[in-house]
Amino acid sequence: MKKILLFIPGYNCEKQIPRVLNQVDKNISKYIKEIIFINNRSTDNTEKVVLKYKTKSFQPSIHVLRNDDNYNLGGSHKVAFEYAIKNKFDYIIVLHGDDQGNIHDLLPVLESGEYEKYDAMLGARFMKGSTLGNYSRFRTFGNRVYNILFSIVVHKRIYDLGSGLNMYKVSSLKSRYYYKFPDRLTFNYCMVLAIHYYKQHVKFFPISWRESDQTSNVKLMSQAFNVLGMLGKYMLHHKFITSELREHPIEKYTYKEIKSVKE
Repeated sequence: MKKILLFIPGYNCEKQIPRVLNQVDKNISKYIKEIIFINNRSTDNTEKVVLKYKTKSFQPSIHVLRNDDNYNLGGSHKVAFEYAIKNKFDYIIVLHGDDQGNIHDLLPVLESGEYEKYDAMLGARFMKGSTLGNYSRFRTFGNRVYNILFSIVVHKRIYDLGSGLNMYKVSSLKSRYYYKFPDRLTFNYCMVLAIHYYKQHVKFFPISWRESDQTSNVKLMSQAFNVLGMLGKYMLHHKFITSELREHPIEKYTYKEIKSVKE
């Protein structure tokens, strides 16, 4: 069986994180070797809630890491990818800590072993078979338009530019091609462009997505213009994706290992 790491990034999600951890039931746990929760300098009680969580007997250990600075979502991915490489995992699953996604949407992929054929399996909110709960029509329309634009540029059907449920083959990350990608939410947009540039073998799969008590960190208009600019630059010169894309380059993304949570 492949050695799979479950990475849960979290920022101010104390209400949602217990629900996310409870998603890791017996069916999911048998595929997961280890869970890491990366606290991106939350200002609420998120970390305390995770540390107090009582793991079930069938659940793997939860290792709590705290970033030494607020590295944003992209930076937390870089910490997790490095952890997966260092500890010789075969695959890493990303499940956001705000309980918008459901890891059980990945279960058919895990059961069939289909993921072994790809460099990445990307959860898609906007393809046939997916469901959206309390997601505005305006945001749905905007996402579909951007999916079309990216599809045109990369010559591949893109169903989502960055959902909260993805799975990556660790060997495909070892070159650390992602290191200069933005640390902000546009990190995932660059990962999609990298699919084309590095000729990765990737498949999208439908997921269920919901919004209830979550707080969005997306600034829609500013992000929309940033993404358009990024896509335009890549269209003109593909090597753009290899350049320094961070506003404030960081030499090393450091963290502290807080505690291992196990019953």
